[in-house]
Amino acid sequence: MNPPQTQEYPEWAKRYIGLVEGNINEVLTSQAVDFPNFVNNLIEKADYAYAPGKWTIKEMIGHIVDTERILTYRLLCIARGEKASLPGFEEDAYVANAHFKDRSLFSLAEEFTLMRKSHLFLINSLNEEELDRMGNANGKDISVRALVYILAGHIMHHIGVVKERYL
Repeated sequence: MNPPQTQEYPEWAKRYIGLVEGNINEVLTSQAVDFPNFVNNLIEKADYAYAPGKWTIKEMIGHIVDTERILTYRLLCIARGEKASLPGFEEDAYVANAHFKDRSLFSLAEEFTLMRKSHLFLINSLNEEELDRMGNANGKDISVRALVYILAGHIMHHIGVVKERYL
């Protein structure tokens, strides 16, 4: 699968898509194992936030799980030809209304693994016409292909945040 062209995604997506190098299928597949391994090495800092009002590691991983689910829902809708605009989401409100602090880091990592493996079946079933389909999410036009790349780049972005601000 080729990377998306700039006209296939809104400006905000550039920071995620730009992080992805190499074969996207290999990146997504390796993340299903590598990301949970990375997360499970953070157990001692699971409840740590680097500043007041910032997410803890658990909350960040919960945000990643929620975002994976939401982006894949968007991907599915657009691939299937949905014409209605899909809603946005307020990430801080989602985290505040979840109970990620009450969960183990291991359970969040395991949930990510299972979800990503499931999502790979969907992604790998898509043909070029479906990957090229454009839809609208949060008032912005976006392609299925771009959403696939954003899934991978979102993980990379947050790994970088953890390394820079939490470790």
